[in-house]
Amino acid sequence: MTHPTKAPPQRSAAAKPLSLLRAVGLAYSAPEPIVTPKVLLRLPDMGDFEAWAALREQSRRFLAPWEPAWPLDDLTRPAFRRRIARYRQDWRDDQGYAFFLHRAEDGALVGGLTLTNVRRGVAQMVSLGYWMGEAHAGKGYMSAGVRAIIPYAFGTLGFRRIEAACLPHNAVSVGLLERVGFTREGLARQYLCINGTWMDHVLYAFVQGDPIG
Repeated sequence: MTHPTKAPPQRSAAAKPLSLLRAVGLAYSAPEPIVTPKVLLRLPDMGDFEAWAALREQSRRFLAPWEPAWPLDDLTRPAFRRRIARYRQDWRDDQGYAFFLHRAEDGALVGGLTLTNVRRGVAQMVSLGYWMGEAHAGKGYMSAGVRAIIPYAFGTLGFRRIEAACLPHNAVSVGLLERVGFTREGLARQYLCINGTWMDHVLYAFVQGDPIG
């Protein structure tokens, strides 16, 4: 596969507010949550540790078949502190954007979404990832979260294309992406190492101007 020559980084007009914040060192300073009637998305902080660790532990068997292998110390406070530091650094460097997904009615943590693998210049694209706590699956929270993050990615962050990948046999994730409006574009062989095994993935994309389902 060939790759386009990487052009100098560019920012769209929509992304200028974040660029200005980065220039003065305030890029991670409390961006407003993304609020919908069903869910809210906000950037994680250390105050989320106990709820996050409990939800991930309770959902371990549910999540393990679909995720990279968890480090042995993944659910410890020091590991979470490193995670938060990485999220903040990624935000400051325009390398990634992590959000925790909360139920709007009571603020309970139900899952998370990430925008990573940022490509600027002539590409202006990013990759969407997400996870859902087992107790909250099938209730529409992730669909609401993905629908909310799309306009944020195109508007505030200035991207033009959002990519996503899922295992071909993950019917729930396939259904989510297609329901929200992502278009299936192909199959990538041995695309990601999931739970210790290199696995094929179905590739999806949502581009600016596509209707949100």
